[in-house]
Order: sequence, then C-alpha cells, then structure tokens
Amino acid sequence: MTFLSFALRNVVRNKRTYAAYFISSAFSVMIFFVCALFTSHPAIKGGLLADSAVNAMVGAEWILYAFAFLFVLYSVSSFLNSRSREFGIYRMHGMTTRQLGHLVFWENMLIGIAAIGLGIIAGLLTGKLFLMVCSAFLDIPSLPFQVTWSPLLWTIGSFAALFVAISLITSAMLGSSRLVDLFQAGQRPKANQKPSTVLALLAIILLAASYALAATSAATTVYYRVIPVVAMTIVGTYLLYAQLIGLAVQRLKRYRPLSWRRTNVVTIASLAHRFKDNARMFFMVTILSTVSFCSVGVFASTHTLLRSFLEDYPAAIAYVAKQGSQVGENHVEQLKAELASKGIDYQIAEMPIHYVEVRAANTPKRLRTLPIIRFSDYKTAVELAGHAFDEKQLQGGEGLVILTTQRERSYISARKMDSYLLMDQPDITIHETGYTTHVPIPNYLSAKLDIELEAEFGGIVVSDDLFERIVPDSVDRYTGFYVPDYKETAGIGAQLAKDGLVRYQSGAPYAITVSGTLYEVQRSLYSMMLLVSLLIGAMFFIAAGSFLYFRLYSDLDYDRRQYAMIAKLGLTDKELSAIVTRQLAILFFVPTGVAVVHSLFAFAALQTMFYLSIAAELGIVLASFIAAQLAYFYFIRQRYLRNLRKRMS
Repeated sequence: MTFLSFALRNVVRNKRTYAAYFISSAFSVMIFFVCALFTSHPAIKGGLLADSAVNAMVGAEWILYAFAFLFVLYSVSSFLNSRSREFGIYRMHGMTTRQLGHLVFWENMLIGIAAIGLGIIAGLLTGKLFLMVCSAFLDIPSLPFQVTWSPLLWTIGSFAALFVAISLITSAMLGSSRLVDLFQAGQRPKANQKPSTVLALLAIILLAASYALAATSAATTVYYRVIPVVAMTIVGTYLLYAQLIGLAVQRLKRYRPLSWRRTNVVTIASLAHRFKDNARMFFMVTILSTVSFCSVGVFASTHTLLRSFLEDYPAAIAYVAKQGSQVGENHVEQLKAELASKGIDYQIAEMPIHYVEVRAANTPKRLRTLPIIRFSDYKTAVELAGHAFDEKQLQGGEGLVILTTQRERSYISARKMDSYLLMDQPDITIHETGYTTHVPIPNYLSAKLDIELEAEFGGIVVSDDLFERIVPDSVDRYTGFYVPDYKETAGIGAQLAKDGLVRYQSGAPYAITVSGTLYEVQRSLYSMMLLVSLLIGAMFFIAAGSFLYFRLYSDLDYDRRQYAMIAKLGLTDKELSAIVTRQLAILFFVPTGVAVVHSLFAFAALQTMFYLSIAAELGIVLASFIAAQLAYFYFIRQRYLRNLRKRMS
C-alpha cells in the first residue's frame, strides 16, 4: 500500500466526520465559481449598472474566499485534535513527524481536490440557473450559458492555493506535538473551572446595554452606536456561553424537583458537559447565524425604499437650469420632443427657486444660502403628481421646510426649528413652522438647507406674498414633467443623464432626474445586493450548521458509551429518543434563538433609517432561516439516532 493510498483510506474511513466539512467546502467552491461565471461573462460590460453588479459579485467572491479560509482552518484543526490518539498510534509504530505531516498534508489535499471537483461540477450544473436568476434580478436579457477558461482557472487556482496553505499550516501544527500529548488528548481530565458569577453578570450587562442602545437608536445616532453595540454584543455572547449558561445549568442541577425528574438528570448533565467544552463553537455558530440573518435582512429591506419612490420623485422628469445656464431652454425642448416621439402624455410645471443669503438663529456666526419656493408652486407640483393637497396657507413669515425624500422624516425629531434673517433685507425674517407633507422637488436638484445631518433638507416654502417681497441673490429654474406612469420615461434624456441623474453639485450648468431610469437602476442594484447577501448568508448559515454537525459526530463515541451504560439500567428506546431530541433541540435552537434576538434588536435600529415599515421583509427573512434550521434539525436528529442505535447494538 502506497503512502497516498493510505491517506485516501484514512479519508474514506472518516467520511462521516468529514461529511459536513466536505460539503461546505464544495458549496463554497460552487458559489465562487458561479460568481466568477457572472463577472467574466462577455455580455456584462459597460454602464453603471453592469459595473456595480460586477463589483458586488467580486466583493462577494472575496468575502466567501476569506471566510472559506478561516472555516477550513478551524475545521481542520478541530479534526486533527479529535484524531490525536490515532496519530499517537502511528508515531508509536515508527512513523516520523515528517511522515505524519505528509500524511495530514495529503489527506487535506485529497479532500480539497474532491471539494474543488464537486464544487465546479455543481457550478456547471447550476450555472445556467444562476445566470437566469441574475438576469431576472437585474432585469436584463437572459445571459447565455458560456464557460470560458477564466472562471475555471480562477476558481481552481484560488482554492488550490487555499487548501495547500491550510495543509501546510496543519502539518506544521502536528510537528510540535509530543507523543504523550497525542495519547492524552481527549483523555486528560480538564480543569474543573467553575463559572464565574462576575463574568456571568458582565454578560448580562453587556447584552442588556447593547440591546438598549440598539432599541433607543435614532436616525442621527445609529451610525455612532454601531461599533460599540457590535463589540458589546460579541463579548457578551461569548461570556453568555462560556460563563452565564454554565452558571444557569449549575443552578438547575441543584434544583432537584426538576433535575431528578425522569431522564432530566441525563439531559442536564450532558448539556453541562457540551456547553462547557464547546463554548467557542456555540459562540461562532451564533455570530455566523446573526451575520446571515442581518446581511439578508438588510438588503431585503432596501426594496422598501422603492415603495416610496413615487413620493420621492413626484415628477417623472425633473430638470433644474442653474442661474446663467445657456442650455436650459434647449434641454427642455429636447425632453418635450422625446416624450412626444414616444407618445407619452405629460403636463409641465415650472417654478423659480430663489437663493438668498441668511443668518440662522441656531448658528448666528455662519451665513447660509437658503433655497426658497412659493407656496402656490408647491401646491401645483403636488397636485400634478396626483397627490391630494390639504395643507394650510402660510401667513406672514411662516415657512415650511422642504422634504427632498420621505426618508428625511426619520430625522425631523432630531432637528430643531430655526429662523432666518435675510442679510440684504433685515426687515424680513422667516420662521420655520413645520415640514412639507410631500416632496415638491426631488433630491439632488438643489442646494441643501442643512449640512450637519445625514438628511439635507431642500429649502423653505413661503407664502406667495413673502416670496414676491424677497429679492434673490440668484435664481434657478425648475421644470417638472408629470406623466401617468413614470416607468415609461426609462431611457429618456440619456444624452443629458446617462443613468438618469445629474446632481446639482456635479458642476454642470443643470441638474436632472429621470424617474423611469432611476427606478430601473435602483431596483436592479437593490436586487443585485440582495442576491449577493443571499449567497453570503447561505454560506455562513451552512458553515454554522457544519460546526454543529461536526461537534455532534465527534462526541458520538462518547454518547454511545454513555447511553449503552444507562441502557443496562433500564433506559428504553423511547426515553433515548426523548433525551437525544431534547439535547439536539437545545444545541440547535439556543444559538439560533440568541441570533434571532440579536437580529431583532439590530433590525430595530435599522428601522430608524426607514420611513416605511420593514417588519414584513424582516419577518420573511427570519421565518425562512428558522424553517431551514428546523428541516436541518430533523434531518440530523434522524441520522444521529440511527447511528447511535447502530453502535449501541
């Protein structure tokens, strides 16, 4: 028997233990390969949408690759530790440290080569479906299935390098092990470290503080709280498994009415052993699950923004000619001609936007340029957009702060009302009395009122009388085209705005938004980000399940001996099933439950950034993951019980 065939037999003999690790590795290769198929497809080229889609996929590839490296390294090191006695026997029978390193190297490489092969085959089988999904998400013509050398070589080379690096690292790890250490691994009694009450209390404090900060976040504070909340959650979660749960189980064992009832004594003792020895594994499963839930939930919720698109962009085409622009009239005529050529009916609203220099009461030492529009123009724009108008007429120096997007409503509570003294007309003062109900002028089309907040409100609406009294420093001209269905305007004005947008701050003599084009671009980008998050989330979720699978099957021999001894005392098959089911349910759903709680508070903070509710999207995401975990639990339970009974007989 050759050395290579010996390594192959070792892999086959331990196939049950390596199964989840092998499947997860192959799944990583498959996802990497189909992403490479998309990014290297000759039909994907040019344009903001295509570039953004390719960049998103490339980012997903690198995230998956980095995670695959860490996942494989942790898994292999755990496998080696579980086989320490086997390696000790090899050394005792004359195998040198160098030969043992070669054996482990070739075992890892055989698994890696098989995973690469299976992953690429699976990628070839699912590649067409993946390209169809990408085409549907991006709303582009179906991409033909083409396989070039680039994605094949890129995938094989990347993962071959990964498995070679991991194999070399793990081989080096074995070189420093003494023979006595190999034989005593897993047999050496562990230090009886009692859970620390102080650290358990610290876990409660850290998690409670992180939850409180997340739940009380506002749109203006959520960005500053992300890092401390994440840090406290990570540390608190580790202490939860390493100290708090151990302390709780210890207290539970002392409560005899419960712990001595029927088979609870076996269940509680086993849980105490598992949570004590596997705190790091449960911690990683919880964090991976939380990342999966949050990544998919965040990008699923971005589609909520499209529900308020008509509110944010009331005019199908909005055009602003800046002061002194020589091209404004020609551009407006060009847009009219394009609409007419497509047979699209439209109505036009025109309004001046006056800019005046003011001193604000809240910041008296700094001058501001204040955009102003008249109340009647605001009313006309709202009514042409098809919205009911019931706002009260303004009087005297009253002014309404202009919303440029409905998302800015999340910032209203954090913003103080202000008053403005006109520098060239000190007899005129404008007092903010509220906010516009609707968006008259879309975002990106005027200078901003505020620069301190993430939400930069768009100016002030004043009464017609006051508007006529104000002498502007400069005047822009707004023209809005209102059509029955804004989606029909996709592609119009492509020469003026290739991707449907030219910002006011771009330096061009005009600014423009084309709602139909913008909607298509945003919808496709949101869909692409959702697809990428689904791929990453699925990878993390499968890896979390793999850790649980490996831990269970590593303890299978221990469990078999334990239950075999208890069976001699009268343990029935029904009681065995009940004990195993309770244990597996706790092991599977405690990390998932903690991850769900983490995610709910994360989503509570995320909700502050949305004007519309995202509860439905987040509910679907969490329900889908929980359903997948339930299916995985029943699958593993059935296999685990079967293997347990087979080895006990």
